[in-house]
Parts: sequence; C-alpha cells; structure tokens
Amino acid sequence: MSTPSGAPRDDRPAPGALLLCRARPESVGPAVQLLRERMLLAGAGPDWSVLVPEGRPWRHGAEPVDRVLAGWASALAVGAPWPVLALWWDTDRSGFTLASGFRRTVGYEWLANGTPVGEDEAMRTFAARLGLDPVLDVQLLEPLTRPDPAADAHARVSGLLAVLTRAGVLLPPGVDPGEPVERLRDAVRVRPDAEQIEWTGWRDAVGAELDVVESGGLGPWLRGPKARTLAAVQLSAGLPLTAWGIRRHSGGWTVVGAALTLHGALGLAYDHLRAYD
Repeated sequence: MSTPSGAPRDDRPAPGALLLCRARPESVGPAVQLLRERMLLAGAGPDWSVLVPEGRPWRHGAEPVDRVLAGWASALAVGAPWPVLALWWDTDRSGFTLASGFRRTVGYEWLANGTPVGEDEAMRTFAARLGLDPVLDVQLLEPLTRPDPAADAHARVSGLLAVLTRAGVLLPPGVDPGEPVERLRDAVRVRPDAEQIEWTGWRDAVGAELDVVESGGLGPWLRGPKARTLAAVQLSAGLPLTAWGIRRHSGGWTVVGAALTLHGALGLAYDHLRAYD
C-alpha cells in the first residue's frame, strides 16, 4: 500500500525497549545520567525500577535496538552494585540482555514467530545471576527455550516477565512487550513516581555518580590501595574500549568505554582528594 504521495507506507511495528534495574529509583536515577539519554524512570516493584528510553540511537542511527540496549545495560551495571536487565523488541526479533558488574553479559532472543535462537545454558545463567529459584523458576523458564507455535516473540518476553514477578518485578500498567516507545512512555509518565532523567552536565553527573557508589556500600573501595588498583583497571580497560567503539561507530560500546574511563578517573581523583581531608 502507498501513501497519497506515492511513497510506500511502512506498517511494521516500531522497536521498543525497557531497562529493569534491581534497585530503587533514588539509586538508579543518578547513575542513569551518565548515559546522556532522556529516559523516564519509575518504580517497578519493591526493589526494582524501570527505565523507558526515548530511543533516539536506533531511530536516527544505524545501530539496532538490541546492541544499543546491551551497551546501556553494561554501562549501568559496571559501576553499580545491582544488575540491569535490558528487554527489547523490533520487527524481526525480541530478547533480553542481563548485565551484572564486570561479568560477561548473558542474553537470549526469539525470532518474530517465537522461535528460540539462544542457548539453554544462557537461561540457566540468567536465573542464577538474578538469584531465582534453581528448581521452580528454572522449570518455568525452560518452556521459553522450546518451540511453541502459539507463542510469538512478544509472548516470550511476557513469559519471562511473568517469571520475574516471583523476584518482585511489577511493571506499571500499559508497559507491555511489543508496544512502541511512545506508548510505553505514556504509560509511565502518568505514574505519580515517574521522573524524567536528562543530562545536566558533567558536574552534576560526577556528584551523582559518587552518591551512587557511596550509597551502594562500597566505601572501603573509594580510598587506599584497593581503590587505586580498581581505578587503574577501569582506566586501562575503558580508554581502548572507547577508542574501539568510536572506530567501529558503535555508540553502545563507546558508552561502556566512556563509563569505565569515567569511573577510573573518578576513583583516582576521589582517593587523591580524600588524602588531604
């Protein structure tokens, strides 16, 4: 079908994405500023938060939504004491990426018709890292790795979220897999605890990042030999990763590298400044 102007009309569903953080919004908000992306933040259960991005990188760039979300999740998790789960969907696939600290991310995906294309071990690793029940919850996750003609990709992500309710995840009404970003943001925006996260400059971001680290109970790692060693490792990993991401035009990995570099620089600076207190 064509539009009145003669251009073909694209009726395909728009990509969508969510970030679930296993932390309260007051801890998540300051860390998210470092991504330099506009996002809506709200609670998603007693100990969970949900982030709905505007989606500019995959709307106006060449990177697919899954790669952008994987980079964001890694950037958030590497400097926080809580895991980050990225959920995404586009016209061809749906899936998730779980990031936790410096460990390698774990993910799974399904084709649009629901065909699983991941490894069963990934789902078990996912359950273990989130502290899910190794018997009951894993049994509930296993059907998501098997063929099911009645379940499309969106239904698979919904099934994953249903299992996560046992871990305390409670998404706001209207925040459903398969919905475009605009509808997801509308559903979150009406909540009384919704907060718009925006980039406010490096000064605020630096202060916010220190608040996040200190509130996470990592005070002993802020000063002394351990702090300096950790900061040096972050810098040595972040600088080449940033350069690699820039060369490959990969916004997601560039963000990861920049976050690592910032964490390392902050660690060295904080330890140095505290030495004069």
